[in-house]
Amino acid sequence: MRRMTSVLLSLSALLATSALAAPAAVAAPGADRPAAVPAGWEAVDASDLARITEETGARKAPLAAGGGTLAAEAELLAMQSARNARFVATEVNYAAPNTGALRARSAEFGGSWESFAFEWDEATQTYALKSLANNRYVAVEKNFTGSAQNLLRARSTSVGGWEQFFLYYNEDLDRWALQSTLNGLFVTMENSYTGSLQYALRARSTDITGSWEEFVLYDLGA
Repeated sequence: MRRMTSVLLSLSALLATSALAAPAAVAAPGADRPAAVPAGWEAVDASDLARITEETGARKAPLAAGGGTLAAEAELLAMQSARNARFVATEVNYAAPNTGALRARSAEFGGSWESFAFEWDEATQTYALKSLANNRYVAVEKNFTGSAQNLLRARSTSVGGWEQFFLYYNEDLDRWALQSTLNGLFVTMENSYTGSLQYALRARSTDITGSWEEFVLYDLGA
């Protein structure tokens, strides 16, 4: 059985390789698995991430240009879709209402566009994701309609129910999943979409059915 340490790669190792190898692993998280979460997936808290990233010093990494400071319980990570092997980017240049939309569209890690601070909140036992591209928190757009409903967008300056997620890890698959606390649905990469929202991330799945809802996380420590 694979361990969790290799799930997170250093930024230097990531940039040094053109073809991304599957990350290694560490001990499985010990948090209880809610009944709605499929077998094999375990909730991950701040100590689980910290145990890995402390080895790389990633907790001291700076924010992208724009100022501000990270929360005490924050880890700098990049997300890669298991479905299309592309990195999640923040579309800061998209026009309203899709400004800040998250899409798994980058073939390589390029910098702040693909960088996120995972901030842990002990009171709610949830994570908030802050995009380093615009220093905004990722929200689930529950009130959007049509194909954009539940779209993930980095557009919030503070954290509430719209911006809170549970993080899960599957040791056997060596992959991660996110569940919105707003609607209880798992984040999915829309591989079959076309146009500007192709590969968009949406919190719309009631279950983790496969690679559509699965991600690889990369540590952005030096």
